[in-house]
Amino acid sequence: MALEKPHWKELFTEVVTSGLCTGCAACVVACPHDVLDYKSTEGAYKPFHLDIDGGTADCTHGEKGCTMCTRACPRFRNWESEINQHKFARDREEEEVFGIGDVFLARSSDPSLIENGQDGGFISTLLIYALENDRIDAALVSGLEGDGSTWRAEPRVARTREEVLDTAKSRYTYSPNLLAYPKAIEGGAERIALVGMGCMASAPGAMQSRKAGKIARRLGLTIGLLCSKTFDDRIFEDLFEAKYGLLRADIIKMNIKGVFQIWTRDGAFHEVPLKEAHPFTRDGCNACPDFAAEHADISAGGIGAFGDWTLVIVRTDQGRELVSALVDAGLIETRPGDDDPGAVALLHKLARLSRKRWPETATPGPQRVPVVLS
Repeated sequence: MALEKPHWKELFTEVVTSGLCTGCAACVVACPHDVLDYKSTEGAYKPFHLDIDGGTADCTHGEKGCTMCTRACPRFRNWESEINQHKFARDREEEEVFGIGDVFLARSSDPSLIENGQDGGFISTLLIYALENDRIDAALVSGLEGDGSTWRAEPRVARTREEVLDTAKSRYTYSPNLLAYPKAIEGGAERIALVGMGCMASAPGAMQSRKAGKIARRLGLTIGLLCSKTFDDRIFEDLFEAKYGLLRADIIKMNIKGVFQIWTRDGAFHEVPLKEAHPFTRDGCNACPDFAAEHADISAGGIGAFGDWTLVIVRTDQGRELVSALVDAGLIETRPGDDDPGAVALLHKLARLSRKRWPETATPGPQRVPVVLS
């Protein structure tokens, strides 16, 4: 009996059109035949197969044995267990609701990074250190197009301190940061960090566990962002402007702390009830079970009582070594997670809520189907 070699045909039906696709774009950047593309307009945020070489729902390269798109997808079949076994050599325990790892609080020792960053500047500090100390060649991040006044997020490559700082702070619309991978490669990068939410943070582990070649090797460091959901770009006109008179070009910073917090150029601060933003939730978030970026080397987010501290989950030996290096260099301050029990409780709560999103029909079915990718 021939071994199954699932490809785009299976990915299209089991993930892309079933509601499981998060729009991370891993399949697009992993495709060696350039027959996959990505749509980010009209609320789509999904990959699609060009109407060539098999049409939109099939792939002639896949029929001939190419399985790269399914090797890359972090939501294909038994993805969670495969990645857990690869990264941690075990599956998560039931009580490890936010994944495997240790929780603490951290912030940059540099006041300018705290001011320029989000919730303590930890990720900016980490990326700058890794770039300036020959740990990575580039990082795949998100930035704002043009002068930033449109608040449209786009994938970027950061190679310098200035580029890291230019892409700091949070955006709550979606940016498939993996789409910056080809640009990083064109610039000669071989050791690449990926910064992204759980949907993206699982992609390198999927590629590595399924032996997806050079791209799996190059994506050697993953920084995960705690994330309940992202929003479609129309939230700016249809909610912020239509109801509150807040124009895109007037917004200078956003955050979510139980409400949508918005700072504007005139020095004013505004709060928008989060429930009013729910109708603008991006489709790819509705079935995502991963609030805490469980497959990152280090996960981080600002969900605590201390607005200038980052809640950090260090998950791998590589992550622990990097954090130790930052501490030893005096670049960050740390404190136990127990210093903010409310943040830890919220981490558990939001992780549990996200876990419930995964469809029951997907658990006993696709996730338990053994698959051999060769």
